[in-house]
Amino acid sequence: MKLKLYPARLQGAITPPPSKSQGHRLLIASFLAGGDGNVPGISDSEDMRATIRTMTALMESDNRDVLHCGESGSTLRFLIPIALACRGEGRFTGGGKLMERPQKPYFDMFEKRGIACDLVDGILTVRGRLQAGVFELAGNVSSQFVTGLLYALPLLDGVSEIRLTSPLESKGYVDMTLEALAQHGIAVEELADGYRVSGGQTYKLCDAAVEADYSQAGFFYAAEAIGNAVAVTGMNPSSRQGDRMIVDYTERLKGSGEVVLDVSQCPDLVPPLALMAALRAGERTVIANAARLRIKESDRLATVTSELRKLGAVIEEHPEELIITGVGGFCGAAVCGHNDHRIAMMLAIAASRANEPLELAEAEAVNKSYPEFWADYVRLGGKIEEM
Repeated sequence: MKLKLYPARLQGAITPPPSKSQGHRLLIASFLAGGDGNVPGISDSEDMRATIRTMTALMESDNRDVLHCGESGSTLRFLIPIALACRGEGRFTGGGKLMERPQKPYFDMFEKRGIACDLVDGILTVRGRLQAGVFELAGNVSSQFVTGLLYALPLLDGVSEIRLTSPLESKGYVDMTLEALAQHGIAVEELADGYRVSGGQTYKLCDAAVEADYSQAGFFYAAEAIGNAVAVTGMNPSSRQGDRMIVDYTERLKGSGEVVLDVSQCPDLVPPLALMAALRAGERTVIANAARLRIKESDRLATVTSELRKLGAVIEEHPEELIITGVGGFCGAAVCGHNDHRIAMMLAIAASRANEPLELAEAEAVNKSYPEFWADYVRLGGKIEEM
């Protein structure tokens, strides 16, 4: 889908959709407790449908179909160890670039335990019963590997430990996992270098609801910061979501002088942060420790750079960081969402400060996490036309 986005200031109150990250976690715990995925507040996004679809199939004892994870990295990485714990095997596939995203931390770990892992023609097959023990993981790989293990280990016989061989990045996401596990009756002991999990535990149903998403809120905080009269409502100020850092980082970007933002704990915030930084006229911003963005739905360091440059932004792209010198406004251009929901939403908000329309290709990418985005955008005063 291609949209023309006309320059228009946004105005009004907006409550972002339910948290995708929290939704995955509550859904999986609910299914493991014998539920049917009826979790209060779950959004109808493509990623949520992927987790519901795959967990439904996984919980059916006679279902050995390939589990299609859509384009959801969380779904795939969370379910791999769960499938090994529950049935000793699993076959997975996905769309977009999902099956190209690295799974080596699992492969290395499982190989030592005699578990076979094969990726052939876009289908990942794992075979072998997961056994309790010590699991070593580098902390600077995706926290999704830690979360997948934390869901699976309580189902095993015996005590297991996850030992982190380097400091944990994106710890906020693991904190969300621990919260969801505790809500469903699962005990995890935090250690200085990891986690200890007793086996033989039973998941219990609970009525926890999904909170509004700080990751998506980031685009509306950015909208306000660059001059739109937008108020973000309905957020939990005590949330365990790591992307709650958007509140502090937005305030820092409203100030003057050089700002250095460490995004190792909140990589999904880079598109709205880069947008805000690009309009800090004459000010320098460094977005650091962002290398893992290269293995998202797109190479987000590259796509943030290329698309904002088309609008006149001054950005230096480096292997692990962006250096941005702010300009006073944007020009119109033909831009692309790169099949990446966060790039498409970043460009939509950018249109509010452009002097000519933006022509956005692949605007449908928002459906991955926020299918109501364009309706909300129009409700706030955004002007769009399908091309």
